[in-house]
Amino acid sequence: MQTQSIIAMLIGSMIAACAFGDDSWPQFRGHGGLGIGSGNPPVEWDVQTGQNVFWKTPIPGLGHSAPIVWGDHVFVTTAVNTDTNNPSVETGWSGGAGESAKDTGQWTWQVMCLQLGTGKIRWIKDACAGEPAIKRHLKASHANCTPATDGEFVIAFFGSEGLYCFNIDGELIWKHDFGTLRSGPYDAPELEWGFASSPIIHNGLVIVQCDCLNTNFVAILDIKTGKEIRRIDRDGEVATWSTPLVVTSEDRQQIVCNGYRQMAGYDLKTGERLWQLKGGGDVPVPTPLFANGLIYLTNGHGRSPIYAINPDATGDLTPHDEESEISGLAWRQSRDGSYMPTPLVLGRRLYTCNDNGRLSVRDAMTGDLIYRERVGTTSHTYSASAVAAGGHIYFVSEHGEVTVIEEGNVFKKVASNDLEEIVMATPAISGDRLLIRTVRNLYCLARK
Repeated sequence: MQTQSIIAMLIGSMIAACAFGDDSWPQFRGHGGLGIGSGNPPVEWDVQTGQNVFWKTPIPGLGHSAPIVWGDHVFVTTAVNTDTNNPSVETGWSGGAGESAKDTGQWTWQVMCLQLGTGKIRWIKDACAGEPAIKRHLKASHANCTPATDGEFVIAFFGSEGLYCFNIDGELIWKHDFGTLRSGPYDAPELEWGFASSPIIHNGLVIVQCDCLNTNFVAILDIKTGKEIRRIDRDGEVATWSTPLVVTSEDRQQIVCNGYRQMAGYDLKTGERLWQLKGGGDVPVPTPLFANGLIYLTNGHGRSPIYAINPDATGDLTPHDEESEISGLAWRQSRDGSYMPTPLVLGRRLYTCNDNGRLSVRDAMTGDLIYRERVGTTSHTYSASAVAAGGHIYFVSEHGEVTVIEEGNVFKKVASNDLEEIVMATPAISGDRLLIRTVRNLYCLARK
């Protein structure tokens, strides 16, 4: 067991090293979903004077998908409405009602490619058009899923409107229809919130997690043809807005999925469920992480636990009480988890910022609390996940306030920057460039 853990830690370190050695940012939160970039982006900028604003490009429509980067290509998705150039979007708790936006008109779902060096648009392709099958939450968009690329293909997922594969030059290669995917709270099925799980690419495979009110599965497709190779049943799961993760350890390749009734790991080749865990928050959003040889899972709404799971775990890992000893769990905390943003692991520290801006930093190997501090303005909420590079961590509030702190065992605020726009999308990092998408623009921030 000890040897396996050491090997798993080495593999996790190698994955992290790859992220630091590559300026591409190919999926939601970059390589392995770790949220760690290479280079040294700026910590201060000014959108009024243009200080460290390398370029700014307006993005039509509304989309909360994050930008991704491959070479000199930047990809984003959006949904454009026929009745308004500026679709409404709410921030904060929106009264806590969970209502859907009252949109009118038709929508066009688009994939865009920009030039990293200049911000100029290379191409825009329409994936589909029409009336959405599902309404969106007041805070959501109809383009929530971050695309993914391997440098040859670009995968864009629009939920009920389909999964699309373009080549890097914008030619449509294939599309796949999963039917209507109803996303909303399981205890209030009349509410429609919109789909948000992003696709990932692994060794020529496209993997999507579709946990919805009317269907629950993970689909594995061939990236060249769009042919569905395997479908893993997640029967009984509630709607989930989390992106899956492939974890490679000594003798396993597994797909890890967040969930309420099925936080679980599945064998990549067979689809067999290897382990499962239940009882977290009932609106699962954060993406699983793999670092230091451990799988980290958190979710919120109702409860906000954090779990550190051994990748060789088997069976049911659900604790029966606070004192239960479970061999597959390295450690757990019943609080300090996250509802919306995905945490960040840097070295031996786990940074978990909840949607209310409360940051908890714990020892990633033991779960012991290092410090707890509030990030940014007290009244701000956070939907975007934190990213890190150059020894700094970037937290972006929904109001566009970017708080930069220094990595370490004490809270040290380095800077606070105001983008003066609503931000729901998680930033991307490419070398010394920090890319932040607001509801109207895409900013590339770099030292001039």
